This record gives sequence, structure tokens and C-alpha cells, in this order.
Amino acid sequence: MSIASEFKEFALKGNVVDLAVGVIIGAAFGKIVDSIVKDLIMPLVGKAVGGLDFSNYFLLLSDPPAAFNGPMTYEALTKAGVPLFAYGNFISVAVNFLILAFIIFIMIRQINRMKKAAPPAPAAPPPATPEDIVLLRQIRDALSK
Repeated sequence: MSIASEFKEFALKGNVVDLAVGVIIGAAFGKIVDSIVKDLIMPLVGKAVGGLDFSNYFLLLSDPPAAFNGPMTYEALTKAGVPLFAYGNFISVAVNFLILAFIIFIMIRQINRMKKAAPPAPAAPPPATPEDIVLLRQIRDALSK
């Protein structure tokens, strides 16, 4: 079997295609969750704890360049090449992960419930008893009379 035909067989298997679809949907879903955390949840959390913006929680690991005139924000300092210990960004990513994990947990839980709730498939009829067994049973019954 040539490499090209072997690769074609591998790539067209159902599991590979399903995995590819899952990765694509997962990436899109990750962007949605990231937006929910960044644009909806973190501003509410920041407002609840006094108007704090978690993305601007960081520690400078070195001084900004002497020519730096910009604001002392995470984004501006990162663009200037200043090394930062960005624990606020980590908090946002951790909240993002927790929300994503919780949503996946709820989805799997519901899928498992639907699997349990589905009626069982009708049982296949038992296989026919072999003819020699039927004959032996008839002889047994005749002898027991």
C-alpha cells in the first residue's frame, strides 16, 4: 500500500473526521467562552470588588525603557517589551477555564441523562434451538411419562 493511499484511508476514517470537527467547534466555543468571561463576567466581578480591572493586575519585573511615555497598563507595557508578572491576566484565564469546564460538565451530564432516558432497543429474539436438542428433549419427555 502506498503512503498516499494509506494516508487517505487514515484521514477519511470517521474518528479522524469527528476529531477535526470537534477541534473546530471547540475552538469556536472557546472564543465564545473567552468573550463571556472577558466582556461580561470579569467587568461584573470588577464592579463588585470596587471597579477593579483584573487585566491590569501585574508586577513590573524591570523598569520600562527611558523613552516610554505611555500609560502604565498591561497592554502598553507589553507592547513596549517590558517583562511583567501578569497575575491579573492569569485570574481571567483561570475564570475562563472554570466556566468552560462547568459548561462541559453540564453538557456531559445532560447527554448521560438522555442516554439513560432513551428506551432500550427491542431485544433480538433468542436464537432457534438446534434440531438435535429439540429431539433430545422430546425423548426425555417421552421417557419421563
